[in-house]
This record gives sequence, structure tokens and C-alpha cells, in this order.
Amino acid sequence: MKSFKFEKPKTVQDYVDIILKITGLILLVVYFVFFFISLQRCINGVPSEFDLAIYLFSGAGNPNPWLRSLSLIFFILSVSFVVRLVLNFFGHFLKKGRAILNLLASLIKYAAVLVLIFLILGAFKVDTVTLLVSAGVVSLVIGLGAQSLISDVIAGLFIVFEEVFEIGDIIVVDGFRGTVKEIGIRTTQIVDWSGNIKVVNNSDIRSLVNMTSELSATMVTIDIEYGESIEKVESIIKDNLNRIKENIPSIIEGPFYKGVANLGESGVSLAFLATCKETERFQVERDIRRELKIIFDENNIGIPFPQVTINQPKNFADATKKEKKAAEEFVKEQKEASKTVPEIPPENK
Repeated sequence: MKSFKFEKPKTVQDYVDIILKITGLILLVVYFVFFFISLQRCINGVPSEFDLAIYLFSGAGNPNPWLRSLSLIFFILSVSFVVRLVLNFFGHFLKKGRAILNLLASLIKYAAVLVLIFLILGAFKVDTVTLLVSAGVVSLVIGLGAQSLISDVIAGLFIVFEEVFEIGDIIVVDGFRGTVKEIGIRTTQIVDWSGNIKVVNNSDIRSLVNMTSELSATMVTIDIEYGESIEKVESIIKDNLNRIKENIPSIIEGPFYKGVANLGESGVSLAFLATCKETERFQVERDIRRELKIIFDENNIGIPFPQVTINQPKNFADATKKEKKAAEEFVKEQKEASKTVPEIPPENK
């Protein structure tokens, strides 16, 4: 169920929608005024035919079927709306139970319409019991061509009670990556980073990737110039890894230095691995690159870029014996420390 918020109307259709909503609200208030007046008269024992038609819980007399039907429409739909509004309100404070409340709200919406149809038929003296017995509920549903609806409902129940994913999880369905906005009795809504909403029938969700059920691993690579001493750079990285962790609180494990990832055309690629929440993965990648750039700048470590050299090549400082030994020990430590973190295949970097 959608939450309500005021937005300034921009089109003629927006103004028409507002007018219709205000009109509906006024009619609803008028209806309940008459409903409680009729209730009082029925309690006092002096009801009119109008009162018997409006007050739904009175079985006396022979109420007008048209007035009774109108009263049923206002009463059933308003009660359904209030119950769904309450469920939606409490759903905002829950994580695990929010999907179940949304599913229950969807069930109430469809059940209210179904109950309303049979009550209106009953108001016109149609024998609904005989109708149900003769046709059969199953035969009626199949006759209406609702096999796909049944599949969607069953799939929706399995999604919720098996906790395949929850509202707020980031999932990938048929190549569409987004955050689960709503899990309904029939469909699931997924919204991507740009606000596009994909509506998928529950029975069509046959394979998906849940990106938030576990921590996400992120691999960041940064290049250094070929002339730089790899041992010297690794020694500097060793002294600053804790600083990167302190400056990026979103990192849960790491960052770990994974070694040389690639020997490119203009530089040597160094790889760093960290784990974080999927919702923060891209920001963590950006933050790690920023921290590494600051560290390299502070230590005069060159980052390569396409250029034409017209002067003498730069003389790079060699690593000292102490730096070489520290670099070797550091690489071994990092390999051991990151054994429990899943590797990211090269094609997914």
C-alpha cells in the first residue's frame, strides 16, 4: 500500500485527482454520519426503511437493495482501507515482518472486494450459498481464467515465509538490479538507483541474486608507474592500511592488500579487497580510491597516465633492504589474513 504525501499538483489530471479524493472523503464522512444516526434509531426501536438499509447490522424489515448495496460499498471499502493503512503504518517499523504485513494487506484488499460482491448479491436476494455450492469456488476461479493469479499468490507466500528476500534487500532479477520496494500477494516491485520501478509477477521470479543476504566483497585496483619499486610501495601501503580502515567506517573487513593484479600498458595494477554492506559497496570503492590517491601523493608515488616523455626518464628510488623484507612479510600476512574473504573473479572486477 502506498504511503500518502502531499505534492503540489502540476497537471490538470492532478487537480482532477485531488477533487475526486476530496469528494470521496466528503461522501465518506456524510455516509458515516447517516450510519451512526441510523444506528441510534435502530437501538431506540424507531428505524425507518432508510435506516434499515443504511445500518448493515440490522436484520429487520425489507431494506432497499440499492441503498443497502451503496452502504455496503462505503462500509466494506472504508474498513478495508483503514485496516491496510494500520498494517502499512506498523510495517514501517519492522524489517522481517514488513513483507508479511504487506502480503496480509494485499489479501485483505482482494478479500474485501470478493466479500463485497457476495454481500451485494445477497442484498438483491440472490442465493449466494447455492451459487457457491453449485459452481464451486475452485471452478469459479478457474472459469475466470485465474490460474496465473493462483500461481502468483502461492509464489508470493513462498517468498515471504521462506524469506527468499525482504523489503529493502538489493536483488537482481533478469538482469535488473534494484531494491525491493514492495512484496505483494501477486507482484513484487523493485526500484533501481535512478527510480525506475520494475513490477514482476511473483510466479515469474524463478531465479534471482540476493545481494544483501551476506556481506559484499569489493575489489579496488590502482596503478603505479613501472619505475616505482614494488617493495617500497608495499611497505608504504603496510604502514597506511589501518589509516584507510579508520577513515572509512563502512568497511567491515579489511582492506586487504592482495598483490599485483595486472601488468598494464603503462603501469602496475595493485589490488585491494574489503567487505561491506551491499548498499554501501560503490561508495566504499570510491572512498578507498580517494584514500590511496592521498597516500600516494604524500609519498611521491606516481600514478601512470598516457603521456609523451620529452625529457630524461625519472630516477626512481630503490627499496632498502629493510623495506624489501617488510614488503615480503606484509604480502604474506595479507594473503593469510584474507583467506576467509571470497575472491572476486577477474571478469567481475
